[in-house]
Parts: sequence; C-alpha cells; structure tokens
Amino acid sequence: MRAITCVIGKAFAYENVPAISLAYEEAESDIMKRQPRNPFTDKLVNESLESVFADCLVFTKVPAISLAYEAPESDIMKRQPRDPYRDNLVNRRLISMAYGQIGMIQAAAGFFVYFVIMAENGFLPTKLFGIRKQWDSKAINDLPDSYGQEWTYRDRKALEFTCHTAFFVSIVVVQWADLIICKTRRNSIVHQGMRNWALNFGLVFETALAAFLSYTPGMDKGLRMYPLKFVWWLPAIPFMLSIFIYDEIRRFYLRRNPGGWLEQETYY
Repeated sequence: MRAITCVIGKAFAYENVPAISLAYEEAESDIMKRQPRNPFTDKLVNESLESVFADCLVFTKVPAISLAYEAPESDIMKRQPRDPYRDNLVNRRLISMAYGQIGMIQAAAGFFVYFVIMAENGFLPTKLFGIRKQWDSKAINDLPDSYGQEWTYRDRKALEFTCHTAFFVSIVVVQWADLIICKTRRNSIVHQGMRNWALNFGLVFETALAAFLSYTPGMDKGLRMYPLKFVWWLPAIPFMLSIFIYDEIRRFYLRRNPGGWLEQETYY
C-alpha cells in the first residue's frame, strides 16, 4: 500500500494535477482569429519534443512503477491507518516536499551544471545576463565571451544545447536520490535496504537512457541532445547526496519525535 500511495502521489503531484487544471482554462479572446498550428513544422511543438520524450520515458514512468515492488516497511503494522477523509494521497505536505524542498534542490543542480559549462567555455554568469537578443541573432558571428573570444551563431547554439543536455542529465542524477528516498516514509534507507531489483533496474535504466540520448549520433539533429564530457555528469552529485542526507535527517527526527511539528509539516 505504501508503494502504491507513493506512485499515485508522485504521478499526480508532479504531472497530472497541473496538466488537468489547464483543461478548465478559459479560451483567449482572439482564439478564433488565429491560424491553426502545423504539428509537423510548428517550432514550439518541435522544440518541446525532447522534453516530452525524456519526461515520459526517464523521469517518472519506469522508476515510479518500480516502487510498486517495494517491500513494506518493518513497522507498517504499528502505524495508524490513513483517514480517508483527511489523509489525501495528494496534500499540501506532499506538494511542499515535491516542489518546495526536493524540487528546489533538483532545480539548483540543473542551473549549477548549466553555469559550470558556460563558465568553462568562457561565459561567466555575469556575462550571460542581458545578451539573449545578441545570442539568438544569426547575423552576429563575433559575440565576445568573458575572455574576449568570439563566438559564431552556430557555435553558440551548440554550446547552449550542450547546456540543455547537461541540465537534463543533472535531473536524472538527482532523481537517483529522489527515487531512493521514496522507498520509505519513516524508516531509514539503511534499514530498508536496496533489495527491490525492479527499482535498481529503474536506476540503471534512466541512467542508461540519459547516456543513450546524449551520446547516440544524430540526437543533436533530432532531439538537440549533445554529447557531454564525463566531468559534466559530476557537478550534480553533491546535490544528489544533499537530497539523500536531508531526507535521512528528516526521517530520523520523525522517528525521534512522532507527532511533532516536523511530522505535521512533512509527513505525507
């Protein structure tokens, strides 16, 4: 039951609730005056394909399904049953953890890797602000970086898409910890163990698929995924460890002080 709850909760909190809510959005006033989008040539659709494909296959599905095979926690029979009227599968505590805490660490990992690669190639963070118009101009082929090196439009875009790929890979890296901490709600991962081989496969699968999307020839044309240096996988690891340590400390205090403030605010 714990595994099913976690799967359903993550699926709704991460994807379905925000997506379903858009079905209730009122149409814009000039909607009938617009030309229909071409699904084969429309730029917005094409640029979003890589994120949709990656999200469907990597971020949620296989790792989330693997949690259904997780063994119950050792103290499961000592806990009070859920109140079906008060303890919803998706509640403010789950949303707070997913978006306000763990999600912030994951986003920080992606932006950190992005700025690391830009800086390594000559664009320090202070240089990047306010140059979008020049960056996207095909007419500018001598844009200087922080050290005076000039960049053509083609080289700039290759660097930009490399950073996008690294951002994606960093999310996969921090998702290792995110998946592992979802194994239990109160017990330590040390006691729970890593005997769920479906979950272990999910970890390997998402990593292998990320490497496949990055290093397979032709992906730069189809999905704008560029090969990464091995060292560009590493900056996200401290963030992954911080997620794991943060949640282990949280669960430690949950066990030490049952019913306390921390449980009321973070126990989903």
